[in-house]
Amino acid sequence: MEIYEMTAVSLAAKIRDKEISVPEAVDSLLARIHEQDEKYNCYITVCDEQARAEAGQIQDKITSGELTGPLAGVPVAIKDNMCTEGVLTSCASRILSNFVPVYSSEAVLKLRAAGAVVIGKTNMDEFAMGSTTETSWYGPTKNPADETRVPGGSSGGSAAAVAADECICALGSDTGGSIRQPASYCGVVGMKPTYGTVSRYGLIAYGSSLDQIGPLTKDVTDCAHILQVISGHDPKDSTSLKRDDTDFASALVSDVKGLKIGIPRTYFGQGLDDDVKEKVLGAAKVLESRGAVLEEFDLDLVDYAIPAYYTIASAEASSNLERFDGVKYGFRADEYRDLHDMYKKTRSAGFGSEVKRRIMLGSFVLSSGYYDAYYLKALKVKALIKKAFDEAFAKYDMILAPAAPSTAPLLGESLSDPIKMYLGDIYTISVNLAGLPGICVPCGRDSKNLPVGMQLIGDCFSEKKLIRAAYTYEQMIL
Repeated sequence: MEIYEMTAVSLAAKIRDKEISVPEAVDSLLARIHEQDEKYNCYITVCDEQARAEAGQIQDKITSGELTGPLAGVPVAIKDNMCTEGVLTSCASRILSNFVPVYSSEAVLKLRAAGAVVIGKTNMDEFAMGSTTETSWYGPTKNPADETRVPGGSSGGSAAAVAADECICALGSDTGGSIRQPASYCGVVGMKPTYGTVSRYGLIAYGSSLDQIGPLTKDVTDCAHILQVISGHDPKDSTSLKRDDTDFASALVSDVKGLKIGIPRTYFGQGLDDDVKEKVLGAAKVLESRGAVLEEFDLDLVDYAIPAYYTIASAEASSNLERFDGVKYGFRADEYRDLHDMYKKTRSAGFGSEVKRRIMLGSFVLSSGYYDAYYLKALKVKALIKKAFDEAFAKYDMILAPAAPSTAPLLGESLSDPIKMYLGDIYTISVNLAGLPGICVPCGRDSKNLPVGMQLIGDCFSEKKLIRAAYTYEQMIL
């Protein structure tokens, strides 16, 4: 097995045992990236010099016994909306195409403290607005399972990099399914933790009440270990939670006996591809064979989730993206008459069409006369969705569902129909609206040989149950 094909935990073990050095691991991944990323476009920035310098420093700390953890020496990729000191952080947008932060996000700092080596920043939908990684100013990323298809989004670059063995593991961010949906399309594991579990400090905001950082990995074991490293309270983030149950690796136990799993009928009805339905329900049967109890139930608010989500997310986006005006940092238009003309021309040229669409929608729903009719109503629907999940989790340990209604669509298909792209998030966005954890695990391939993902959704703070069920399933199909 090549170094770049290994999982994080197995690679770190070989580094500890002195079978592989950190510089060797980093060189293997960088060679892999330069050999094939022109084909997939997973990366916006590759940190060759910085990664090689870090590799030597990490190797010294491992040799001295200072670093012994399961990520020490492991090359990781970071989605390009997480600030990384001294490295371009563009959010895949022209307006930040020259922005180099002077600080790193808390999640990146925690990975580095654990001995991980950042090898690059991955491509994404511009400001995380999209479901295909086609709205990037740097061009679309292609799905390693089929280069004619999208990798999903907005964390498509991270998911594709993991699937193409261009990194050992990666970080993504999930606002409405942006980790779980690309994980499903690319055939990797992706997890969105409970809102507030991972610090958002240094994550360039899209929808502040919905955004959450999480791992994209080759297996559930890596997912648990990375989540354990990046979790924890951060006083720099006012939404950060104090939790004493973040030893997620302890949940890597193959046992689901007695777990009650709810299967929402509405998630398996009209609009779901037959191949996806067959594979996800087949995965449910695997868990049932290990002692889990399956039961169908009604979760009717799914029809209202998409309008509520896009109203709230767009409103927050219009507010968050006000700061990008060409004054303090980032791109600025070359020619303008006065300050207001500079704002207008900078934002017109700096933002892509999907970002502009969401800014305009958000500004509209927050405007006088429409705030109550749209934004306030969406917040009420959000509360009803949370209540519906609370009622479900009073009966079930977790909910099993598809991560997406279909496998990866063809490049160019979704951009021509934004509504169709938005509907691709139908099974994931409720999780963000309710602040819940969710994990996506590969569960087979469809008739076109494209990956299918099973999504497990838990109540707040129940990541360990999800990891245990996902791990059990993974062990059963290996």
